[in-house]
Amino acid sequence: MTDYTLKAEVRDNMGKGASRRLRRLEGQVPAIVYGGDKEPLTISLPHKDLSRALEDEAFYSHIITIKIGRKSEKVILKDLQRHPAKPIIVHADFLRVSAKEKINVKVPLHFLNAESSKGVKLEGGSVITQLNELEVSTLPKDLPEFIEVDLQEVGAGDTLHISDVVLPKGVESVALSHGSDHDLAILTIKKPKGAAADDSAEAEGEEDAAE
Repeated sequence: MTDYTLKAEVRDNMGKGASRRLRRLEGQVPAIVYGGDKEPLTISLPHKDLSRALEDEAFYSHIITIKIGRKSEKVILKDLQRHPAKPIIVHADFLRVSAKEKINVKVPLHFLNAESSKGVKLEGGSVITQLNELEVSTLPKDLPEFIEVDLQEVGAGDTLHISDVVLPKGVESVALSHGSDHDLAILTIKKPKGAAADDSAEAEGEEDAAE
């Protein structure tokens, strides 16, 4: 597990003008830490440090330590605002976490054996992905960096749903907690062109033979 630690400073100046000066003149990102039984805390942290951390996929679904002087906060990244045209992080929101309270986090899905799967290698299908991440509920200690989905035995025409994903111990799907009608498709192996027509013709041939 990667240890993500960011150094920050308390920010006293508020407002859009102060935030712009912070980003432009000091290379800092305005941010807020909120949640738990403490008051929201406005902070700033170096743009280069946050930008470097964001290059790692695991950062988005990982417990982060923010050091502010001699104190520290355990948080997860909850929201991020980027400039629409420039590679600039405009603002970040961090949510405090407690070791005893479950949190909802979107975790990346890693699809294994896609090219060697039955549906692709043997049947000529192609992988169509509907979901690249899954929102889960878990205690911080059980939070996975990613969730693996093995496609080895998935055939052409098959669709995997959230309920087909094997989740780590202590991790639950937020969608499925709302009922089976929220069991969304995450991936389909599409049959190659002409396969559907061939299947239909084969079925008709079998019916004619039976008659």
